[in-house]
Amino acid sequence: MLLAEFEVFQSRPIAPTRRLALGRRDLPVSPAPGFGGLLLGGVVAGFVDRVDPDLHPDLERLTHQLEQGMRIPQPRLRHRFQTDHVGLNRRVHRLVGDGEQVRFELAELGDTIAAPQVLAALYAAGQLLPGPRAAVMHLLRKALHWRGPVDEALVEYLTGRSGRGSWVHAGVGDPVEWALTVLGLDADDPVRSEVQRAFRDLLRRAHPDHGADTEGAAQRIAELTEARRILLAS
Repeated sequence: MLLAEFEVFQSRPIAPTRRLALGRRDLPVSPAPGFGGLLLGGVVAGFVDRVDPDLHPDLERLTHQLEQGMRIPQPRLRHRFQTDHVGLNRRVHRLVGDGEQVRFELAELGDTIAAPQVLAALYAAGQLLPGPRAAVMHLLRKALHWRGPVDEALVEYLTGRSGRGSWVHAGVGDPVEWALTVLGLDADDPVRSEVQRAFRDLLRRAHPDHGADTEGAAQRIAELTEARRILLAS
């Protein structure tokens, strides 16, 4: 199941001017950092070790400048960030739910074009709204220091929680807070009957048998089921 996705466009390595642009993005970040933030972190972690080490300090500075909404003069880190992607090569990165795990599907790249992928993740995070932007940038700064495979260990490192278990709430900071939001509950410690009542009502609305759209229904039902499990177990 597709959880997050974004396109990167970059010039060929032999091009005299290295150019970079963002394409279509599906980066859910609510509640932050969300699956979108987790995907951006995976892209940074997956390619940063192939970026010139001399550029690493400037990458970290760039995260702070983007988080503050500063204007970034171009080119930056040897690449010009632009909106037009005509004539540029396309790469797609995805985060998918696979069974009970999350899996990163990152485009295969050569060493010479790793930097645009990291920069694209930072610029994509910089275009988020200020609230989730701060949480995602914090996660990306952690990702800049990752040296290892892009797998469950990375999920645990980025979120501070084991990657084992359901993928449904892997991209959120606090599972209980996430579960309350999913079920539309305001109380910090709702009673069992409230959880069950909210679950049944929302499940009915989400189920195609009761008129809900079939697209996205499976993910919505999985979210509701996981939210109920979290709250009843807490």
